[in-house]
Amino acid sequence: MLTVPSLHAFGAILVATAMFVAFARGRLPVELVSLGTIVLIALWLYVMPLPGQRKEEGLALAFSGFGHYALVTICALMVMGRGLVVTGALEPVVRVLERVWRINTRLGLLVTLILAMVLSMMVNDTPVLVLLLPVLVQLASRGGMASSRTLIPVNAAVLIGGMATTIGTSTNLLVVSLALDLGMPPMSVFHFTPLVLAAALVALPYIWLVMPRLLPDNSDEAIRAPRRFQATLRIGGGSEFVGRAVEDVARAMPADFAFHAPGHTIVTANVRLAVSGTHDALEEATRRLQAALAPKWALEQTQREAATAREDLVVVELALTADSRLAGLTIPTSGIADLYRVAVLGINFVPRHRGGATTDPANAPLGEGDVLLVIGTMERIREFAQGDGLLMLEGAMEVPRRAKALLALGIMGGSIGLASVGLLPIAIAALAGAIGMLATGCVRFDRVGRALSAKVIVLVAASIAIGRLVLESGAAEWLGQVLALVLQVLPPAGVLAAIMLFVTVLTNFASNSAAATVGTPIAFSIARQLGLPPEPLVLAVLFGCNLCYATPIAYQTNMLIMAEGKYAFRDYVRTGVPLVLLMVTTLSILLVVRYGL
Repeated sequence: MLTVPSLHAFGAILVATAMFVAFARGRLPVELVSLGTIVLIALWLYVMPLPGQRKEEGLALAFSGFGHYALVTICALMVMGRGLVVTGALEPVVRVLERVWRINTRLGLLVTLILAMVLSMMVNDTPVLVLLLPVLVQLASRGGMASSRTLIPVNAAVLIGGMATTIGTSTNLLVVSLALDLGMPPMSVFHFTPLVLAAALVALPYIWLVMPRLLPDNSDEAIRAPRRFQATLRIGGGSEFVGRAVEDVARAMPADFAFHAPGHTIVTANVRLAVSGTHDALEEATRRLQAALAPKWALEQTQREAATAREDLVVVELALTADSRLAGLTIPTSGIADLYRVAVLGINFVPRHRGGATTDPANAPLGEGDVLLVIGTMERIREFAQGDGLLMLEGAMEVPRRAKALLALGIMGGSIGLASVGLLPIAIAALAGAIGMLATGCVRFDRVGRALSAKVIVLVAASIAIGRLVLESGAAEWLGQVLALVLQVLPPAGVLAAIMLFVTVLTNFASNSAAATVGTPIAFSIARQLGLPPEPLVLAVLFGCNLCYATPIAYQTNMLIMAEGKYAFRDYVRTGVPLVLLMVTTLSILLVVRYGL
């Protein structure tokens, strides 16, 4: 018999619903809604504590998210991801995937989705996404699909792959363990893999072709076209392109890069060639050609300065103002490198320099409005800007510390390996990896703030508080009673779908572990009441716990991509709800067919 929910259970449902509506409408910042939810829970439980608890315990519940291992794990994973980026450790992987993406963007995305699914079947899904996240961001910066259109689809592929084996996620292990305790026979690693793979084949076209179209382009390039710079390329004697014509070399260069020498010009060692392109294209061209954009002595000088000051090199855009002493001077006559120990990599001339593109940019006079692309330490660049009347533009970019790339890869690989084989929980392994990144200098301690997102931190804290409130107030238990009452009038296929939907809603607003803990015994009980085999209903719970696509608070990987993709709450709802419905329908049909219900 259905009982009336307690006041706290009813209030918990109202608070969770209100938070979802506020997130979905998008009128208030995510940070404000998250902090407001935490404060509301704290005040409510302080005035009206849960039965058998003190006021202080209510406050501890409300603020428990800030000290929860899930938040520590997410922050540690962000730091490790930052280490891979700033050391350039993933450059080889990026280049391999880039070749596929250059053939066809859609093909590149498909290969990435399949790779994500396969990896997450045997490795915990969180480390898989941590590995792929910086790769996708770098691919986007090199002309691939915008990261805001790839991260949610790849995250969905990771979650589907993690659903396919009992070791794919910790939630799968929890459900299988609970079912075993309730009297079900044990399940092997690949016990339900064929079912998930069949559902993945149905979902893949939606994830691959439809999801990216439903997502906005949040990249900076979508807001403004990237600035193109003219530069003088100095090709070293070890380049494989020495002896070939410029027109042949151009075919192997990035799309946003161009030579301004005649096509029949032969590339020789130490030749100086006028070129133009975006910053990323110029950097990629220098790597492929084994060339430099500034004199060797000037670049070595900036590197010594950075090593002495123990600072990172950065690349910054500086605009000449009307009172700059550089007006009318050229780069060689300005003495910039000797005075400030920085190097100019390229120049964006204002339209008055119509003939500049076909001459050596280093010998073209500078004027008001021209933008210099400068490399050096931030302190030296500031001195340069103040001393010579330059305006520092936004978008400083750190130069990768490639000397520590292998070290960063080793730390990440060791951390993921320990978590994947079960020697350490993901929280401890990730925290140890983050400490390793900081201790070895792969990530500088004073730059940790750049790796973390305040939005994600408060969102995680709010979701943990809501999850505990739903569970401890009895709201989850009451919702299970409602479900059991409704299911008595449904056919077996409807029972499976309803259980899966119930657990899916719970996991998207509470947590996977809460959904598994509540849903598994409910499914087992319903199976006995209705005379159905328990295994398909337990699998419906397991699958539902993994269908966490519809909200950013549903799973930690959803939150990891939120800041990088600049996503709003509604982006998850818009793309995730159709996928949830598609997966629930497909998996329910497959379970009915598999178990002959």
